[in-house]
Amino acid sequence: MNESQPPGTPGYETSPPAAPVQPVRAEAPGWERATLERLLQAGLHEQRQGRRWRTFVRLAWLAFFVFLAWAMFSRGGASSDKTLPHTAVVEIKGEISADSEASAEFVVAAMRAAFEDEGSRGVVLLINSPGGSPVQAGIINDEMRRLKAKYSNKPLLAVVEESCASAAYYIAAGADRIFVDKASIVGSIGVLMDGFGFVGLMEKLGVERRLMTAGENKGFLDPFSPQTDKHRQHAQVMLDQIHKQFIDVVKAGRGKRLKESPELFTGLFWTGQQAVDMGLADQLGSLDQVARDVIKAEDLVDYTRRANVAEKLAKKFGASIGEGAVRAFKAMPGLR
Repeated sequence: MNESQPPGTPGYETSPPAAPVQPVRAEAPGWERATLERLLQAGLHEQRQGRRWRTFVRLAWLAFFVFLAWAMFSRGGASSDKTLPHTAVVEIKGEISADSEASAEFVVAAMRAAFEDEGSRGVVLLINSPGGSPVQAGIINDEMRRLKAKYSNKPLLAVVEESCASAAYYIAAGADRIFVDKASIVGSIGVLMDGFGFVGLMEKLGVERRLMTAGENKGFLDPFSPQTDKHRQHAQVMLDQIHKQFIDVVKAGRGKRLKESPELFTGLFWTGQQAVDMGLADQLGSLDQVARDVIKAEDLVDYTRRANVAEKLAKKFGASIGEGAVRAFKAMPGLR
């Protein structure tokens, strides 16, 4: 472009007009104060929310511990007037073991309470169990004999529902009389010890078992080691001894009512009707019938002691605290 050329002549170019400059607007007066107030209000709101949450958590823990205390001190048991004539019922259901509701601890405590109450005219063990620990059954059977001698005026009866086998029959044998349903499963007077062996499979897979022990028999019953004749004989001696204890308890409890049979103590089980014929049970009958016709006290009061939710939570809570304490103790300097 030639600047000397006048406007409008060919070759003359003009620059676009510059955009007008916008004046800078000043913030409204007092904006700093408004922003500060908003920040303070947001902080106060967050603090209030935090306090509400902490209060809620504390109240929730308080309610939990109140419920825990209430549940632990209200275990249930007899709900009616114990002084009125009634038949006391103690249930033995499921596996008989130290960690179940059919443990010696629970059953013995329930039986004691049932015998001690003035209104109970007799105690019925309502049994529906496939068996379990011979130790727990033995403890219950021993306590049954003691209570029967102490409260000789109150009968101790056993009523079988679906099953009364193995350790469950170990318990039932201590009752004065045993009542069954015609289709109940009764018997299994025997002892077993089971397990698995993986030695052949390990050899096929080329897996080597490296077991180190202090004591030549410490690896007894290890499923990954071959079983020796010595270990097999030792286990058999133990089983035979426990089996003899079982047989002695049955003979002492049933006495001359037993019909001698070569299969009686072989571990077989029978129907309720067969059990009556063999002398393993006395007669057919249900709980209501026994209470009405035998004990002569138709009202039933359940004395069964059951582990409630609070007790289970308390045990888990205590175990977790104990585990944490052990970890903290191990983490202390100089104790590793």
